[in-house]
Amino acid sequence: MGRIVPLLLTLGLAGTLAAGDRVTGRAFATRSEVAAQHGMACTSQPLATQVALDILKAGGSAVDAAIAANATLGLMEPTGSGVGGDLFAIVWDAKAHKLYGYNASGRSPKSLTLEHLRSLGLTHIPPTGPLPVSVPGAVDGWFALHGRFGKLPMKTVLAPAIRYADEGFPVSELIAYYMERSVPSLGRYPGFLETYTVDGKRAPRSGEVFRNPRLARTLTAIAEGGRDAFYKGDIARRIDAYMKAQGGFLRYEDLAVHAGEWVEPVSVNYRGYDVWELPPNGQGIAALQMLNILEGYDFSKIPFGSPRHVHLFTEAKKLVFEDRAMFYADPAFAKVPLEGLLSKAYAAQRRALIDENRAARRMEAGNPALKDGDTIYLTTADRDGNMVSLIQSNYRGMGSGMTPGDLGFCLQDRGEMFSLQPGEANTFAPGKRPFHTIIPGFITRKGEAFLSFGVMGGEFQPLGHVQIVMDLVDFGMNVQEAGDAPRISHDGSPEPTGEKGKLPGTIQLETGFPYETVRELMNMGHGVGWLLGGYGGYQGIRWDPVQKVFFGASESRKDGQAAGY
Repeated sequence: MGRIVPLLLTLGLAGTLAAGDRVTGRAFATRSEVAAQHGMACTSQPLATQVALDILKAGGSAVDAAIAANATLGLMEPTGSGVGGDLFAIVWDAKAHKLYGYNASGRSPKSLTLEHLRSLGLTHIPPTGPLPVSVPGAVDGWFALHGRFGKLPMKTVLAPAIRYADEGFPVSELIAYYMERSVPSLGRYPGFLETYTVDGKRAPRSGEVFRNPRLARTLTAIAEGGRDAFYKGDIARRIDAYMKAQGGFLRYEDLAVHAGEWVEPVSVNYRGYDVWELPPNGQGIAALQMLNILEGYDFSKIPFGSPRHVHLFTEAKKLVFEDRAMFYADPAFAKVPLEGLLSKAYAAQRRALIDENRAARRMEAGNPALKDGDTIYLTTADRDGNMVSLIQSNYRGMGSGMTPGDLGFCLQDRGEMFSLQPGEANTFAPGKRPFHTIIPGFITRKGEAFLSFGVMGGEFQPLGHVQIVMDLVDFGMNVQEAGDAPRISHDGSPEPTGEKGKLPGTIQLETGFPYETVRELMNMGHGVGWLLGGYGGYQGIRWDPVQKVFFGASESRKDGQAAGY
């Protein structure tokens, strides 16, 4: 997450820094939607977008294109993704008119215990080093998705990423910035500097051609040997040896028994649109809970960017994040009252707690047991109408710093998300999946695909999902404008790690909200500030069933590109 900058710095900028003077569309839009009939790819890196398009043009499916782009992003954006991380995906099968969900998140090492972690005097799991490492699930996700929906051989799908890793690619501006920030903190771990610097000392600069031949060899082994090459072969054994040498707990046996799972996406209806997320251990249902609460207000009479818009959004978020901290966890270890959390009756109960004129000073988790009751995101679509919403992450930036052998990737630090407080839903346990922040999204309307979308950015992601839905449905924006519109963030809510925040916290408003809104929010009791770099990164593809056209978008906060053919 970014850092908060004093609000006074923003007041002279609000309203002056905007997109160029466009003839059409909203003033804040950076460009028009991209329209195409045969296929679309939207990623946070233009070269990865082109890789996905090449796969689509070669006859590949949307899933083939998504895997190819993801592999390329693991090379080109190691600050948020890679084969050392986890993956979640939602796939729209146009022929079956059905959504499929896949949870490719890994579990904690079976040899590590809560008692050991607490004996070290820890109150939370550290973000780097061997302790936060859990099984990386991304490669399993690739092969599960490919096995059901792929068309081209995996060797063909991974070939572009392998070629770029061997030959090199020019590093984009934003990624060069984040890699430079990672070197001082992660460079102390064996293998990191050898993998991610140009001379063993510094990160590549913007525009500098960078190679990762180690990763090329790893991807080649995966392409040729399949899933087992990663989880049961030489790669797994080398991860095991490295983690033992670093005093870690991830073992060959943890990798060998790993399996992701197909899951049923869950949804709520928001003003005629069915918004879909994956169930926990992720936080996707937080977006659905917020939408259920906000549906009770008539936003046709509440302007975008008005004090009431920001206030109601923030108060809904506060309520939902209390539930998030209390209930969201691996359902194999904790009972998640999913039906109650997503019910309209529970939303009405929670909505009644909102004071429309005053910021809440304190909120508590509800009782949903009613009667009877840093990351990359990409999306692709193919000529048959199939669509993929895929998100993949190392969790915090480049991950744990654990860079095994000469494999060319860093292992994730997702285990940091566990709580070390006994008895909580997300308390650490051996072989348990941690609470996850990364969430893919999808919207259908009248049983047909409408939008494949996602917003990267840690705990901001459900806030980003809700704002995209509201921008489209309540405020009449197109798919590009919804991504470029100024965003609202909020801190101060409790965390699933057992660390409790303080309410009401601070609203962080992106440049573009009028000072009148800022002033009125402060009069309502809100703290207001500005967050540097914490407003996520969005991609989206909308399907127009009448024109038979895809509309793609990639927002301006990242280095991405939407392109089709």
